[in-house]
Amino acid sequence: MDVKLSVTPYKGTRDFYPRDMKLRNWFFGKIRRTLENACFDEYDGPMLESLDLYAAKSGEELAKEQTYNFTDRGGRDLAIRPEMTPTVARMVAGKMGELNYPLKWFCISNMYRYERPQRGRLREFWQLNVDIFGCDTFEADLDVLQSAIAILRAYGADESMFKVHINNRRFFNDVIAAIAGTDAEGSKKISKVVDRKNKITREAYENAMEEAGLSEEQIEQIDALYSMNVKEATALCPNSVGAQELTALFHALEKTGLDKYCVFDFGIIRGLDYYTGTVFEVFDLAPENNRAMFGGGRYDNLVGLFVKNAKISGVGYGMGDVTLENFLITHSLVPNLDHEGTKVLVTRFDDVPYEKYTALVDTLRGAGITAALYLGAKKFGKQIDYAVKDHYSHVIIMGGDELANGVVKIKNLMTREESTVSVAELATFFA
Repeated sequence: MDVKLSVTPYKGTRDFYPRDMKLRNWFFGKIRRTLENACFDEYDGPMLESLDLYAAKSGEELAKEQTYNFTDRGGRDLAIRPEMTPTVARMVAGKMGELNYPLKWFCISNMYRYERPQRGRLREFWQLNVDIFGCDTFEADLDVLQSAIAILRAYGADESMFKVHINNRRFFNDVIAAIAGTDAEGSKKISKVVDRKNKITREAYENAMEEAGLSEEQIEQIDALYSMNVKEATALCPNSVGAQELTALFHALEKTGLDKYCVFDFGIIRGLDYYTGTVFEVFDLAPENNRAMFGGGRYDNLVGLFVKNAKISGVGYGMGDVTLENFLITHSLVPNLDHEGTKVLVTRFDDVPYEKYTALVDTLRGAGITAALYLGAKKFGKQIDYAVKDHYSHVIIMGGDELANGVVKIKNLMTREESTVSVAELATFFA
């Protein structure tokens, strides 16, 4: 029995037609140039990793629920990577003694995560990961934040379009301990509630805080922190290492002029347990897309999953291509990529030998000009229609008369201007 196959991609994945690839390559290109300019080096890792890698970082239940996983023919439990941080930590651990620290690395890789597709979140996505390893001080935090801001600015974004919300996990734990008199496990329970506070009702928030052991007065004390600036908040626990890290970081942001993009936010936690110091999330300020686009922070103990007593600190962030694209479209930051640069189509006539046309194309390409020869034998009008629809900037016309005189006609499809140029001067015409 014949079975009709679906023409739609698997749920939560996308087809990238040439126009989509042009957009993706444009914004990935911006990212690469910005990060390479700041001396970050690109890396990549395998699509498949041991399932144990994600279970060790996030817990076995979460690893199995959110990964595409299977047992291979050798009986090994594998997963298609849902994120890059465990892979890069493994790579650093694998050559720990050979690498030159601090490391400044980035990658743009595709991931798969089994979850419900929604706006800004798909099952297959491409993610930028930026990390610095081997620097324990706030300078690495600052460098990472600078790179995130520089990427958004490279697209033309300014402080009216996005804001970086910053907190510190060490500071958070110290403040919670001072208010609630709780231990590390108690602080963790409270942090989980604070991390969800914007996603649940006020009543649910208060109930969860009470279940975590807080009184009404203690909840009010924590609530007051959400509206404090960094100076007001750190004054509550001035001897906290986290407070000192926050103070140094915000002082540096002010001195570098980046403070206009940043704000202290006690409510930023980043739910993953491996974060230990600075944490941040970047928010889109557009009312119709007001959401956290991406975030990250410091994770000083992750390499220790692979090498006992490893003392290599890390700080970084991940940015998904879906939320980035939504941000760029929302703020009208995507240029018209169809009409960028020179793109030349050489048209054809029956009275000119084929090799004469291929020679024109070779001349243009040799001069670094994007060019193609029309394929097939359609009428001249059809060839022009093709050039217009495929966003060529110019067409070259060489019939029998032009060939005999050693010239070509060049038509600018944008201005409709036509020029006659000798074949010998063809390449210099577009210079």
